[in-house]
Amino acid sequence: ASRDDDISQLLQRLQVAARDFPGVSVRGPTIDFGDRARFDTNSHRLSDEQARLLRVFVPKVLQLAREPVGQQWLKRISVEGFADARGSYLHNLNLSLQRSERVLCALLAPPGAPDALSSEDRKLVREIFLVSGASFNAPKASAEESRRIELKLEFLERGQQREVPSPPNS
Repeated sequence: ASRDDDISQLLQRLQVAARDFPGVSVRGPTIDFGDRARFDTNSHRLSDEQARLLRVFVPKVLQLAREPVGQQWLKRISVEGFADARGSYLHNLNLSLQRSERVLCALLAPPGAPDALSSEDRKLVREIFLVSGASFNAPKASAEESRRIELKLEFLERGQQREVPSPPNS
């Protein structure tokens, strides 16, 4: 029960943070960027404005992840890309994955990029963000609304600990 209460409070604080970003909504553990991060048909390109929105919003999420409740319960954040139902399944699956990857590329932009994340934030993104493609398994009312990305917060079970990846050998 205390785990659920902690997570509920964390999600409420995330909803409060999202209020400063019209068009971004938090539904349960899902952050939906709505029209603010739609993709053109058959494209995985983010506009400069979309990339900046992600680089300004995600540090708010990372701030919550660093707090004691976030450290205790947040397992990872999955970046899920979606496509509309046009095209073949494999094409849309690849496009969804590319959309998710593009979000990570925007977040990990080098320090000279507009609103670039701090080195500490980029490090945490590498530790807790996961790229996921969902193809057209979760269509919205229109094809345009289906071409989107979402961030899904995943939480630890009682007794689990967040795994911190080992640095790459390079």
